[in-house]
Amino acid sequence: MIDLRSDTVTKPTAQMRKAMAEAEVGDDVYGEDPTVNLLQERAAEIFGKEAALFVPTGSMGNQIAVKLHTKPGDEIIIEERGHIFNYEMGAPSVIAGVIIRAVKARNDNGMLTWDEISGAIHVNLPYYACPTSLICLENTHNFGGGSVMSATDCAEICQNAHDLNLPVHLDGARIFNASVALNESVAELSRHCDSVQFCLSKGLGAPVGSMLLGERDFIEEARVWRKRLGGGMRQVGILAAAGLIALTESPKRLHIDHENAKFLAEGVANLRGVSIDAEKVATNIVIFDVLETGKNSAEIVAQLKEREILAIPFGKAIRMVTHSDISREDIERMLIAMREILG
Repeated sequence: MIDLRSDTVTKPTAQMRKAMAEAEVGDDVYGEDPTVNLLQERAAEIFGKEAALFVPTGSMGNQIAVKLHTKPGDEIIIEERGHIFNYEMGAPSVIAGVIIRAVKARNDNGMLTWDEISGAIHVNLPYYACPTSLICLENTHNFGGGSVMSATDCAEICQNAHDLNLPVHLDGARIFNASVALNESVAELSRHCDSVQFCLSKGLGAPVGSMLLGERDFIEEARVWRKRLGGGMRQVGILAAAGLIALTESPKRLHIDHENAKFLAEGVANLRGVSIDAEKVATNIVIFDVLETGKNSAEIVAQLKEREILAIPFGKAIRMVTHSDISREDIERMLIAMREILG
């Protein structure tokens, strides 16, 4: 089966499996798992942050950050296609008691500018107005087609937000993909953000886990909320060992996923009725419009599945994601199948 649904479907490498089998472990709820502690220290060092926390999922990391930066009744600003808004089950309202002001980026890549954000901010208003207390960014932007935000653009938003005493949280689930695409370090890309979440289990290929980073006091409070949300994982060094391999080794090969995504995008761009600007594909996510093919996205995806190829339909579009378990030959096979389906 060729699985292009997401980079979350990767299998752990032989090196990860060996590290997991040999991991030194302890009870992480007591802070005694040496492998978890090493992973947290290494992540904080790489990002230039004071501290980091290993959490089971990216959604938990994001929602802990939203909770700690806000209070019930506040409002947070997110791009309208953002993951926190659309794909975390309404958790900001359930867990933090906040509402979301979704702002549509004028650019179709989903990256907000300060001008777009500033027009939506509510500060210094009458007491009965809902105040803005947090800005959430996403890099790469999943449904912006894996688009990237530069360190300069992120810094501009953060500095303006901080002038208004507003914190900024970065959903950096795939920030290492952005780093490779832009040739800027993850520390540079997130330097001015008050908190950052990134996934070990997406492009980096670990079987489980994400990291939440920020100031030391913030992370200590995050540890409380991780436990409160059911994230006390005991001898979790077995998983953290794979995370360490993912953190240190996997970024070295992400350029291959990007090259394969570009090849995929250029291939589907030549198919009848398919619309995509292949030049805009910067990382490992490819979203293409099939409205003019005469078939809807669900129909095409179903016919791909019959040929043992998996993808995800989104309205008039299809999303495909390259990753460490996808080869150039797999993409060539997918393109042949698409030609058969579209005629």
